[in-house]
Amino acid sequence: MTVVRANIESAGYKGRAEVIRDIRFEVGPGELVGLIGPNGAGKSTTIKALLGLLPEVKGEIAFGGGDGDGDGDGEPHYAYIPEHPVLYEDLTLWEHLELAASAMGLSDADFRERAEELLVRYRLTEVRHHLTSSFSKGMQQKIMLILGFLHRAELYIVDEPFIGLDPRAIRDFLAMLNRERERGAGVLMSTHVLDTAEKICSSFLLMSEGSIVAQGTLDDIRRACGLPQASLFDCFTALTEGA
Repeated sequence: MTVVRANIESAGYKGRAEVIRDIRFEVGPGELVGLIGPNGAGKSTTIKALLGLLPEVKGEIAFGGGDGDGDGDGEPHYAYIPEHPVLYEDLTLWEHLELAASAMGLSDADFRERAEELLVRYRLTEVRHHLTSSFSKGMQQKIMLILGFLHRAELYIVDEPFIGLDPRAIRDFLAMLNRERERGAGVLMSTHVLDTAEKICSSFLLMSEGSIVAQGTLDDIRRACGLPQASLFDCFTALTEGA
């Protein structure tokens, strides 16, 4: 069983149809897959392909269906947490949550229970009725986490989540990921924070120049680069040198 399966022959943009090539991987329930690679390796393009945001895609992307609650409704339910906050200047934090809940089709009771829990977790309860344009970058990033976790998704697609977060917020985010994984959700996370990725990810996709150059567990990655005791950082360097 998988929550997402990608079999992408090529994908890209108008005039650049093959930014990524031969991208094949799966994310299963409870897995945290780290998407690793240098700038320009194709990580963001891979994420956009999963989200259906690219004009040029050859291949297939199949979601497991359902919302992680076992009801088998067949609909792909994923949450996307972007690298940079995307917020409306004239809306308060609570209004952002209400808008997202409406788009997700959450009942009022489910929305309020989940929203209150997340506001407490990320210590934003007292500013719920403040305009988000007045918030710091770190606070805005916390809002993106709250929006991402507002609906209990089957798959979380997370792009560079640690940027702008203080250590306590990172701890809270990782604890939340663990809870969702225990529930059966899968996670695909792009990050450059390799020491943290090495500790928390169950497997890795290491990209370079638009393709996957190694994938699997850390031991699999070590075998691919011929360094049996290496750290993820050392494997990253060995496999992407010159990229």
